[in-house]
Amino acid sequence: MPAEARAPHFVQSFERGLAVIRAFDAEHPELTLSDVARSCELTRAAARRFLLTLVDLGYVHTDGRMFRLTPRVLELGYSYLSSFTLPEIAEPHLDQLVAQIRESSSLCVLDGDDIVYVARVPTRRIMTATITVGTRFPAHVTSVGRVILAHLPDEEIDARLSRADLRPLTSRTLASAGALRAELRRVRRQGYAIVDQELEEGLRSVAVPVRDRDGEVVAAVNVPVHAARNSVESVRRDLLPPLLATVARIEADLRVTGLTGPARDASRHTGTHR
Repeated sequence: MPAEARAPHFVQSFERGLAVIRAFDAEHPELTLSDVARSCELTRAAARRFLLTLVDLGYVHTDGRMFRLTPRVLELGYSYLSSFTLPEIAEPHLDQLVAQIRESSSLCVLDGDDIVYVARVPTRRIMTATITVGTRFPAHVTSVGRVILAHLPDEEIDARLSRADLRPLTSRTLASAGALRAELRRVRRQGYAIVDQELEEGLRSVAVPVRDRDGEVVAAVNVPVHAARNSVESVRRDLLPPLLATVARIEADLRVTGLTGPARDASRHTGTHR
């Protein structure tokens, strides 16, 4: 966040401490002091203080040279997940869908400019990317992200696209705000999104939005498949109908429980970014 945009209550040291935690990921499970300082744009002295504080609190382990997160960091997200009943409602339906189509399926919400996986039922088929609950991707390049973004107000879509990193991830990635804006309009009209090898070569994905009892889009469910096994047409013909039926059952349960908007609220009020 730019310094001029910060409110008087903003605690920069807290922001930096969270940045240190986020420096660790699946590709970088272990980091040196220099790695953390460079990733977070901190001095070595500042990075050392943050890391050793996290060690004292039990969130980081070190052997004296390398640092890694401990399972205790899961506590930081547990309060949100334990109070957020949408994954609990969706998971039985995802189980049934996966058993029917023999492909993985996930539930995602919008968090800042990313989508975050909050429930996932995998199959034994392995995709290149390792995806688990908590995995994040830029929203504009994913099927789940696009079906959520497509239902935001036009001015909010414009604001998000203006600040998005539109560098192509593959040769097929839509890499201009104009092309993405047109695609989001199409997704809004048709009610689903298919992303064809834009996030990763060889990966196709279809997603459908999940609405709460007020009709607001609060999440999305997707099915990713190998492009070699599934054409775009077969995804639309064979996978979209059971996916739509699954989401309809999830939405019926949401109407019964009265759950409204936690995913929507998270996307608009959280300060979390990649």
